[in-house]
Amino acid sequence: MSEEVKVLGNWGSCFSRRVELALKIKGVEYEYIEEDVYGNKSPLLLKYNPVHKKVPVLLHNGKPIAESLVIIEYIEETWKGTPILPEDPYEKAMARFWTKFVDEKCLPALWRAVWSPENEREKAVEEACKCLETLQSALNGKRFFGGDTVGLVDIAANFIGFWLRIIQEATGHGDLLSAEKFPTLFKWTDEFVSCSVVKQSLPPRDKLLAFFKARVAEANASK
Repeated sequence: MSEEVKVLGNWGSCFSRRVELALKIKGVEYEYIEEDVYGNKSPLLLKYNPVHKKVPVLLHNGKPIAESLVIIEYIEETWKGTPILPEDPYEKAMARFWTKFVDEKCLPALWRAVWSPENEREKAVEEACKCLETLQSALNGKRFFGGDTVGLVDIAANFIGFWLRIIQEATGHGDLLSAEKFPTLFKWTDEFVSCSVVKQSLPPRDKLLAFFKARVAEANASK
């Protein structure tokens, strides 16, 4: 019996790209369905994720799973292939801890730092930099958070690995992630985007940069 695997995603979403990366690491073939999450959400998306109405959604033999990290855990348990999580229970728990830190602390802080009004930026940048410093400590001399290979934390931190530097370029705010401030983490971003399986699951850089530049222009025009 052939398996049916589909991903409902959006080309520029770091969350749906997480799922694609996990599937590529496992060597699972899938059909990708692009969703217009900003204007016209499809009946398919509303049917399969009625709670959040967001991407990504994984369809496996017609069964929907939503939320990127939940999907990645499902992928890990369903397809043996290359492991995304360590076997050791303690290491596995630590990977989940840092993944939670990325989603609940780092990403919201970085988003505020990038898009806050000027009068609120200084405090937001300070908070975001503290998060990056803490996350950097988790590398602890390793090439990836997962050790020698890309693992759960690396996948979860894909926004920091690729999107953040592009947003900094689009906004002109280069005071977050830099080689001077966070050398170990900055080196990880280079290692991450240079990894062949990661390259296959990233959006086109120029397209993403143009998207964020347009967003900056819109924000400036509305002031």
